[in-house]
Amino acid sequence: MDAKIKKELQKTACKVRMGVIEGTYNAKSGHPGGSLSISDTLTYLYYSKMNVDAKAPENADRDRFVLSKGHTAPALYAVLAQKGFFPEEEIKSLRHIGALLQGHPCIHTPGVDMSSGSLGQGISAACGMALAGKLDSKSYKVYTILGDGEIEEGQVWEAAMFAAHYKLDNLVAIVDNNGLQIDGPVTEVCSPEPITDKFAAFGWHVITMDAHDFDSIEAAFAEADKIKGQPVAIIQKSVKGKGVSFMENQVGWHGTAPNKEQYEQAMSELRAQLAELEG
Repeated sequence: MDAKIKKELQKTACKVRMGVIEGTYNAKSGHPGGSLSISDTLTYLYYSKMNVDAKAPENADRDRFVLSKGHTAPALYAVLAQKGFFPEEEIKSLRHIGALLQGHPCIHTPGVDMSSGSLGQGISAACGMALAGKLDSKSYKVYTILGDGEIEEGQVWEAAMFAAHYKLDNLVAIVDNNGLQIDGPVTEVCSPEPITDKFAAFGWHVITMDAHDFDSIEAAFAEADKIKGQPVAIIQKSVKGKGVSFMENQVGWHGTAPNKEQYEQAMSELRAQLAELEG
């Protein structure tokens, strides 16, 4: 990847992380850990991959995105705000009664293609969108992000079977393998491993990537573009809470909002990272 492009993506991802912290702090609730672990991938999708336009959010030919792990909406909202789908100021009203940005994605929010939050359902909706694209001879692609804890849900594997059966090569599912879910390490709660082998057994083309390395991210999606006749699963190794030192790899930050002191520390760290990238 071109060094200049990579730096711009890194800066944007840092701003997305700041949006995650801003939103969850002002909401006094939410899910920062998993939001931070998908911030780089979302940044790449919306800035380097997907055909989307804030001025035409309902364009029938746009690429679609479904956040199957809907509780990490703060990251999606932050990237949509950066892209201009709504003012960044809306981030501060996250989860407030009557606010545009609720705790889980809602289809009425500009830029959100599917309401989600009930784990396992998002990938099923993505399958439907992909099949519709095939039936309508459309060229758009459908992307969805799942959590590694989420794939303990049986519905995920029904969707995986469906996608392979209908040869949905316009569907890319990204599994955010940060290793932690609300009750602890996924390997201890109800291990989904080996994740790559399971998707392969269901008939998917499987790719692995480093979720925090834009060269790795770009290579993974470039490979995905070449696959014909089967859906693609990208298993991304990530760090829960990435970018904020005291949140990284800490299961307690799955669904806990920062207090004032923690907010200030987190924002200070992220501002320092941004300043270094801009220096």
